[in-house]
Amino acid sequence: MGSSMSWEDLWPLLLNGTLETVYMVALSALFTVLIGLPTGVLLFISRPGGLAPLPKFNAVLGTVINIGRSLPFIVLLIAVIPLTRAIVGTTLGSTAAIVPIAIGAFPFFARLTENALGEVDYGKTEAVLAMGGGLRDVIGKSLLSEALPSLLAGTALTIVMLIGFSSMAGVIGGGGLGDLAIRYGYQRFNNEVMFGTVVILIALVQSVQMTGDWLVRRLAHRR
Repeated sequence: MGSSMSWEDLWPLLLNGTLETVYMVALSALFTVLIGLPTGVLLFISRPGGLAPLPKFNAVLGTVINIGRSLPFIVLLIAVIPLTRAIVGTTLGSTAAIVPIAIGAFPFFARLTENALGEVDYGKTEAVLAMGGGLRDVIGKSLLSEALPSLLAGTALTIVMLIGFSSMAGVIGGGGLGDLAIRYGYQRFNNEVMFGTVVILIALVQSVQMTGDWLVRRLAHRR
C-alpha cells in the first residue's frame, strides 16, 4: 500500500532532486568532454594509416576504451568507490557521484569523437597539409572544425546517457532524482514520488535532445 504525500511536501523534494541531477550531469558532461575529446582525437590520429600512426599505442588505448565501455555502470559504481573516496573524500552525495559517472561516460564519448573525425572529408586535411600546416593545424582547423556538428550531436547523446547514469547513482546514495526515487518512492511505496521523478527525467532528456538537434541544425545552416 503506497503512502501519499501532499504537494507542499513533494515539490521541495522534486526541486532539490532535479537541481542535484542537473549539477551532477553538468559537471560530469564537462569532465566527460575534457577527457573523452582528446582521447578520441588520439584514437583517430594514432590508428594505422592515421596522421600519426602508433599501432601499439592505439591498440592499448583502444582496449582500455573498450573495457570501459563494456563494464555495466552499476558494477563500475561499486568498483571505483576507493577512487571516489580518494578524490572527493566521500562516496555519498552528488559530488561523489560525478567521479564514476564521468569515468563511465568518457570512453563512449571518445569513440563518438573518433567516429566523427573519421567522417571528415580527407580533402580538407590534405588542403591544410598542402598549405604547410602541421598536425595541430590539421586537428584544429580541419578535423574538429568539420566534425563539429557530429560532435555536438554526440555530446547531446552523451548527456542523455549521463542523465540515466545519474539516476543509477542513486543506488549507492548518489543524490539526485534517482536517490529520491529509491528512498522516497521505492522504499516507501510512494507512487507520487515515483511518478514525479519519471516525468522530470523524461522532460530533462527531451529538452537536452531537442536543444542538441536545434544546435546541430543551426550549425548546418551556417555552413
